[in-house]
Amino acid sequence: MQDHPPQRMPPSSTRSRGPLPAWLRSAWLPVALLVPVALLNYLDRQMLATMKSSMVADVAGLQTDAQWGFVLACFKWIYALLSPVGGYIADRFSRRWVIAVSLFAWSAVTWATGHVTSYDQLVATRALMGVSEAFYIPAALALIADLHAGPTRSRAVGIHQTGIYLGLILGGFAGHVADEPNLGWRWAFGAAGVVGILYALPLVCLLHDPPRPVSDRGDLSPRVAVGELVRNRDFLLLVVAFTLPAIAGWVIKDWMPVILKNRFALSQGAAGTTAVVWVQVASIIGAVLGGLLADRWMQRSVRGRVYTSAIGMALFLPALLGLGNPGTVTMAIAMLVVFGIGWGFFDSNNMPILSQVTRPEVRATGYGIMNLVSISVGGVGDWGFGALQDAGTPLPLIFGVFAGVALVSVAVMLLIRPRHA
Repeated sequence: MQDHPPQRMPPSSTRSRGPLPAWLRSAWLPVALLVPVALLNYLDRQMLATMKSSMVADVAGLQTDAQWGFVLACFKWIYALLSPVGGYIADRFSRRWVIAVSLFAWSAVTWATGHVTSYDQLVATRALMGVSEAFYIPAALALIADLHAGPTRSRAVGIHQTGIYLGLILGGFAGHVADEPNLGWRWAFGAAGVVGILYALPLVCLLHDPPRPVSDRGDLSPRVAVGELVRNRDFLLLVVAFTLPAIAGWVIKDWMPVILKNRFALSQGAAGTTAVVWVQVASIIGAVLGGLLADRWMQRSVRGRVYTSAIGMALFLPALLGLGNPGTVTMAIAMLVVFGIGWGFFDSNNMPILSQVTRPEVRATGYGIMNLVSISVGGVGDWGFGALQDAGTPLPLIFGVFAGVALVSVAVMLLIRPRHA
């Protein structure tokens, strides 16, 4: 089903490319094509976190945790600032081309990151990475939502998100690559960059834009599009519910390898895999189960996706309290698994819920605004966590605050009133 009746076709429609073979028109083919892109999108982010020790030893001028926190945060701030721009462009033009160009650009920057020699150069490449990656997620999720209207939407988004988790898992092994004398952290960035550059060409040839329904107001100006969204009560609630858990989520992604390494005297490689693999495997399970549960729940209630997301967010509470003071590595792994399952439930339903409270014409712009707020706050969280660590603030206190924030996010999510299926 479609959320709104089509009135005219935008320039990005498949009409501009002529008739497509039946297998290219499949709604699931773009999902399959985008899973590797999502993997690459998050691979370099996690590599940076798990190769910290090697990079600090090799990059001139990089010395303190606060500096490292700024390296992590500058990517997020630039990425966040440009996400609404990327979303708006994806709403107005071909999502296929936005995705392909973004992949090519960030892959080139990933390759360049392997050649930096100073702290300033590293900050510059992370800023450029933020520019180039900001256009992908809003365009990709909006494209999937266009293709999967209704009973398969949460499942399709959940499958796409598994690519993100697989990228984080591969990035978790990057510490071992960095420790290998014949490879090293520079080789890891270079190899990931080349793979992405090579994948961009077949992607743009095989991916297709679906016919998108566009109303008489389809060519909205940025001011009108943003104005429509910020006057939408349920959209604003979704922004808050999307943002609050991300503070802890980014700290776990970016700092957990360092936390486990310091607390349990693990090697860089062992800390990276322990911190990343368990939580991301659990996230894959959570995304698949959360997508299935939400799509089935929607057959009985228009709030099915809201309820599924709230269940996932509720799982953050015990996980965060446990991660604040894990007595053993096994306990830390158990809490990471609980967090990952909850994150999969939450992550697979954000775009589907957004699709229930906004029009298709502003869908990617809306997700871009969600990224703007969420990742900006996440960047502050990364930088602030590093500063708190330098100041000696106890971990149980920090993660206890995260748990309290997660509780608030559950209440906010349950206030959302979806208007249609």
